[in-house]
Amino acid sequence: MAGRIRQDDIALVRERSPIDGVIGEYLQLVSAGGGNAKGLCPFHDEKSPSFNVTPSRGLYFCHGCGVGGDVIKFIQEIEHLSFAEAVERLAAKAGVQLQYEEGGYVPRKDGGKRARLIEAHQVAAEYYAAQLGTAQAEPGRRFLMERGFRAADAAHFGIGYAPDEWEALVRHLRGKGFTDREMVEGGLCVEGRRGPRDRFRGRLVWPIRDVSGDVIGFGARKLLDRDEGPKYLNTPETPIYHKSSVLYGLDLAKKEIGRAKKAVIVEGYTDVMACHLAGETTAIATCGTSFGDEHIKVLRRMLMDQAEGRGEVIFTFDGDSAGQKAALRAFEADHKFGSQTFVAVQPDGLDPCDLRVQQGDAAVRDLVASRVPLFEFAIRSRIERFDLDTVEGQMKALDAVAPIIAGIRDAGRRKLYAVNLDRWLGIMDEQLVLRRVNEYMKGATPAPRSRPKADPNDPSLELERELLKMALQRPATLGPAYDTLAPDAFSLPEHRAVHEVILAGGGVAGAVAPLEWSARLRDLAPSEETRSLLTRFSVEPPKADGISDDTYSRALLARFMEVQLTGHVAALKSKLGRLNPVSEAEEYNRLFGDLVALEQQRRRFRDPGSQEW
Repeated sequence: MAGRIRQDDIALVRERSPIDGVIGEYLQLVSAGGGNAKGLCPFHDEKSPSFNVTPSRGLYFCHGCGVGGDVIKFIQEIEHLSFAEAVERLAAKAGVQLQYEEGGYVPRKDGGKRARLIEAHQVAAEYYAAQLGTAQAEPGRRFLMERGFRAADAAHFGIGYAPDEWEALVRHLRGKGFTDREMVEGGLCVEGRRGPRDRFRGRLVWPIRDVSGDVIGFGARKLLDRDEGPKYLNTPETPIYHKSSVLYGLDLAKKEIGRAKKAVIVEGYTDVMACHLAGETTAIATCGTSFGDEHIKVLRRMLMDQAEGRGEVIFTFDGDSAGQKAALRAFEADHKFGSQTFVAVQPDGLDPCDLRVQQGDAAVRDLVASRVPLFEFAIRSRIERFDLDTVEGQMKALDAVAPIIAGIRDAGRRKLYAVNLDRWLGIMDEQLVLRRVNEYMKGATPAPRSRPKADPNDPSLELERELLKMALQRPATLGPAYDTLAPDAFSLPEHRAVHEVILAGGGVAGAVAPLEWSARLRDLAPSEETRSLLTRFSVEPPKADGISDDTYSRALLARFMEVQLTGHVAALKSKLGRLNPVSEAEEYNRLFGDLVALEQQRRRFRDPGSQEW
């Protein structure tokens, strides 16, 4: 049995392991003045940094949870190691060869369990990387080449190849002194009827490293058609690998994440590679699981994530329905970040890897730059389910989204999103939207709204009544323009019914003598209600106030046309507000041209004297 590590060696390990450098591998540290540093505590969840590091004394202490100690204690706590294991790990990093008081020098293979499993994974990673150059690995090299990756890129990320054999890695690890139990416990092999066999066979392999750079697991991509396993096979839960807290690429991205206060979350290993090679070196990914609470805690420490919202977390997802669902799941975790959260979705459904292959590095950077706030994405995704060209659709969309906005904690941000929602829905009534959001904030679900009853004093309804009166009593004064009005131009169903009868009778252009005209239309009325309204509008005096019939009809028709165009303009503005002018440029430009034309037409109707009917 090995003796204790010599005290002189322990002191040397402390001396060669600067506490701020070691702790900086696990969380972002910023200056706290006087040569000290601070960060978010890795041992409890907090919004403001209370974890302090004093390099001059080689100590750390958290004022929030009370933990503290030296660099060895930190590694013990963060990695769940014994004292000796923590010293051994730091010694390996610092290049210190340890001596033991009994038995002399003890090789690393006699270290603790974690150290042994870490070493086995490092040996396995080196073995897989060497196999990538063999003839058998040609499908793996072709896979990488087709995705725009060169040999140097594979070497940078440590990509390797697992031979299509049952015991290739088993034999190699045995030859390096590792036991079958260690291989199985580390997830490198699985127990078979005749002993352990390789977990990964005939696959391209990515080493998965912890934040300090140690290999703790692997992700393996299927290459062979005869492989009946899943497309991606990952290391299972082991004493050193916990997928709920592992972020692929974090060891490479952590320094830039801390410097730029930005992290880009992608969905796969090749997406991380593509982003890094394109210049987005803050890209990271989960390993076969969704982005969860433990990932958030790790990332917040790297971002120095505080409540001020200075950092950015950008999620990239495919443009398909699965990608949208993933984005909405991420939205649910938004409140756990102090940083601002965004979503970047490629409209054509390309992931960052495919995007880089087809359109180059700049396209990947443009994708990240095109990010939209996660709240906006969640809101827009939800309102897309409704027909916003109808009042009913607008109200249903409002009720679907109002609870989301009601859940925004910041009052100013909440109000701005409510104002934007009014524009995106095309309701054009900010107070209505704000009231609806406030109703949800009070905790009670508002009762469904019924269609409001028509106000007889509404100027637009009076305009419709007057126009119908002139069509029935003075049809010749309206000219052919009236007959071009669609039935849905009239807002009330009963008004639409009267207009439809007029059109069915030949329109005002086909009007005959008053007595015959009135009888014809009454005969065409589909109901007694419509017939009664025809009678009323045929005898009720127009409100011309001494203006000639021609002038009054001309003014009515011009005003009516202007109101219709105003509605069309509002609808177009609403649609434009829902479009992305960059990713949906063609549709956006087409609608913008339509909007300009409608605005010009509306201005002409404001001066009815200039019109020729």
